[in-house]
Amino acid sequence: MPTTSIKETRGYLITMRENLFFRGLIWLVRIAAAVILVGSAASVIASDQWWIRIWDFPRIQFAIALLLGGIFLWWFDRRAMRWLPLVMAICACWQFYRIFPYTPLAQAEVSLADAADLNRSSCFSVLSFNVLQENRDYPATIAMLEREDPDILLLLETDQAWLDALEPTLSTYPSRLSRPLDNKYGMALASRFPMRDGMIQDLAEPDTPSVYATLDATPSFRLIGLHPRPPRPEQDTDERDAELVIAARHAAAQSIPVLAIGDFNDVAWSDTSSLFKRLGALLDPRIGRGPFATYPADKTWLGWPLDHVFVTEEFLLQEIRVLKNVGSDHRPIVARLCLTPQKAPALNDEPTAPDGNDRSNAREIIDEFEQDARKDTVDGD
Repeated sequence: MPTTSIKETRGYLITMRENLFFRGLIWLVRIAAAVILVGSAASVIASDQWWIRIWDFPRIQFAIALLLGGIFLWWFDRRAMRWLPLVMAICACWQFYRIFPYTPLAQAEVSLADAADLNRSSCFSVLSFNVLQENRDYPATIAMLEREDPDILLLLETDQAWLDALEPTLSTYPSRLSRPLDNKYGMALASRFPMRDGMIQDLAEPDTPSVYATLDATPSFRLIGLHPRPPRPEQDTDERDAELVIAARHAAAQSIPVLAIGDFNDVAWSDTSSLFKRLGALLDPRIGRGPFATYPADKTWLGWPLDHVFVTEEFLLQEIRVLKNVGSDHRPIVARLCLTPQKAPALNDEPTAPDGNDRSNAREIIDEFEQDARKDTVDGD
């Protein structure tokens, strides 16, 4: 066979291979876009089914994927499916709209404390950390706690082994509450402020505790620590949503400032977290600053803000940070706050009051939870 024919044949085969790869890539982007569009549509459905609620989580990733995928298909697939990039662009804009408050482009609703506030004794630091029960790298966590030295510390997924390992650190806190469990829902609260009316109780699901306590700072405030269960197969969100509603109602009933922290197993921009915020008359110091994603600890590109800090309008913010990975699947979140009831309400945004639809949704969540609980009792679950 002539040399030119061999070269032409090889070139033809290479072109065919490249075309097959390219067509395969286009179809892969099409399929991924279809999955994301279906998931985005599903996330609008008002349901506590786990396979619907999980679509609330990756909105940042969906917005980026839709934008990049839409650009790719616009340039390389316009003749076959020119409508698809347009649908992807619309959906990307909607996803960005949902996460927009958690970008620096939005206006912050909790103001920064000034130098005069920082010199007051009413400023303190709070750290919330899901240690991951099977994580046994105790020295890394101990070193982090000694370095940060928070005034208030909430630890989640603490079994007895964790409490024993951290005892030298925890013993430096005069006020403590703990309930070690080996089901990944243990909890420990430690405070340098005097504590009263403290309790660890199951709000919605057995062996899934939450903590309430009044801390006598200057002035006193109510602390709420939460760790409901996440949406996953055979675990819908009715208990999680009910726990958040119960805790929000508790916050709203207080006559003193409130600080709510913990691993909510829910993202900040979800309807449930937004409902919690409105029902409890709370503000989010992350709004206007960033998402402050804490999970998964080793995949920052997939980061979701599952660990939360909410405050009432009497607080100002000095700083909020997500710390480095210390062996858990979550990263710790730490905030330094200043409690200034005379000054802060005039500087902060006014909390959004719940409307009739919010109250109706809250009642529906509690009613459905109670119905499921009665059914489980009858069934013996």
